[in-house]
Amino acid sequence: MSLDPDDPRPPYQQVANALRAAILTKKFEPGEKLPSGTELAKQYGVARMTVQQAIRLLRDEGLVVSRQGSGVFVRERTERPVELRPHIEHAFEATNVAIDFAGFSGETLQGMLQEPLDKIRLGRLTPESIAIRILVPDMDHPMSLPCRAEDLSDDPVIRARAHRIQQRSTQAIADAVHELADLGLVKSASVEIRVHQTTPSFKFYVINREQVFFGFYPVVKHTVRIKGEQHELYDVMGKDAVLFHYQVTEDASSMQSQYVAQTRLWFESMWSTISREVEV
Repeated sequence: MSLDPDDPRPPYQQVANALRAAILTKKFEPGEKLPSGTELAKQYGVARMTVQQAIRLLRDEGLVVSRQGSGVFVRERTERPVELRPHIEHAFEATNVAIDFAGFSGETLQGMLQEPLDKIRLGRLTPESIAIRILVPDMDHPMSLPCRAEDLSDDPVIRARAHRIQQRSTQAIADAVHELADLGLVKSASVEIRVHQTTPSFKFYVINREQVFFGFYPVVKHTVRIKGEQHELYDVMGKDAVLFHYQVTEDASSMQSQYVAQTRLWFESMWSTISREVEV
């Protein structure tokens, strides 16, 4: 299995992508030992150093572990905290991309999408369709968080700041995705945003209906400047949330598959009942 000579990505990234796909689709089971560096180099027609670079990338993503004297193994606990960014990018290698997000503002999602969307503009990724749904709290109503640190009360000024962050993030996602369709780089593209009157204590991403990344929001006390005045508040910090990864397996009754299924059911129930659509 040789690499694609027309692929502009470095060989080590191509090897890493191939191995990542094999791990995520369970061709390599959790705990299974990967072929040796020599075998992988021969299989992909690259130097052993290229394989070592690819393995290092997968190790940084939390997908594999190296055991001195034994080799490289797929992590046995795939629900361990892992890095979301490479999985988001890998999702855009599919023909039809679908991402559902539930959380506070979508700010982190916006950052994660920038690189794969840029690669579509450059022709390095070529999905046919993109469908993104975003479920966030309705900032027009009082909320338990963010709140004033002094007395834990709702503050319209603080809430308005959170609303601006939310609108900026979600609108940027919608504009960037719709632009790809306008340019003819994807056949169809949609971004739907809905709000609900519940303060989220967690966030999750459902990627291509097969993977879930889930994490709880840490609540922190900090000071922000709003219109020149300092405000001390308690707020959720999405960038500090530790995400855990769950993947559909061939066994529909497995914990991994059940977790993905239940997360999707929760999202659909919120989406179709107590949320309202926001125009983008």
